[in-house]
Amino acid sequence: MNYLDTLQNSSQLVGNCACIGLDPVPEKMPRGLSLEQFFESFLTCLKQKSLIPAAFKPNIAYFAAVNKPLADDFSGYKALAFIIKCIRHLFPQVPIILDAKRGDIATSSEKYASEAFSAWTADAVTVSGYMGHDSVLPFCSTFEGRGVYVLNRTSNAGATDVQNLKVVSPISDDSSGFQYLYEELAHQIIQYAKKYSGLGAVVGATGLEELATISRLYSNLHPVPLLIPGAGAQGGSAQEVIEVLRKSDYPLYLVRINSSSGLTSPWKKAGAASENWLDACMDAVKTFIAETSV
Repeated sequence: MNYLDTLQNSSQLVGNCACIGLDPVPEKMPRGLSLEQFFESFLTCLKQKSLIPAAFKPNIAYFAAVNKPLADDFSGYKALAFIIKCIRHLFPQVPIILDAKRGDIATSSEKYASEAFSAWTADAVTVSGYMGHDSVLPFCSTFEGRGVYVLNRTSNAGATDVQNLKVVSPISDDSSGFQYLYEELAHQIIQYAKKYSGLGAVVGATGLEELATISRLYSNLHPVPLLIPGAGAQGGSAQEVIEVLRKSDYPLYLVRINSSSGLTSPWKKAGAASENWLDACMDAVKTFIAETSV
């Protein structure tokens, strides 16, 4: 089964396009719980309540930051391994997207691909596309059938610094001959995706105008899987994203809308977790899954 099949099957199975991001911040977690204990409770409760998303997205940086390698402490990576095993056991048909944002010269990219797909057994990985084709394509050619999400137009506030620059382009629809850099990259992603069907794009939920432009482009020329972060705590709205995609006639089974801390620590802005922290998480997930139904 290739990654497009995995996306379609999982979305049809659960009836949504939700992606739960797993970005643990130990100081914001309920006191007295390890990462393993927290996520075992969280994931088990999801299963019991049939609140099943269409993807999970652990961010490797949050787990790596827990490690203290010089003290022989790899507890962060051990927790990530435990969580991946737990997801595979409880939700065997739900894909795992490793949020790693890797990318380097070709030989290094091959090693990063091995890290994501062999070491962590991820179904997909996020990749930076700004070093060009020889940085991106090793993720696809070395592990055909897996998913690769190239950063296209991201959800962070600084995305406009570079991604919204106007560049000279021979394929611009603008009479001036210019288009935004994220549009130029979208055309490159289309060319990659024509050869490797599992290749997709990361487009943030916080820039709806850019999302509309990019989703129309992909819908018209070549649909690719979309990973859309930024819903929830970053300020993006899952409902508004769905509305934009529907207007673009975008196939929602190819889309994964991500929310992270808004689901796993919905108390983050208010302060410490209360005794009913698990109920708070489940309430947030229930709302998010309803908003991303397909």
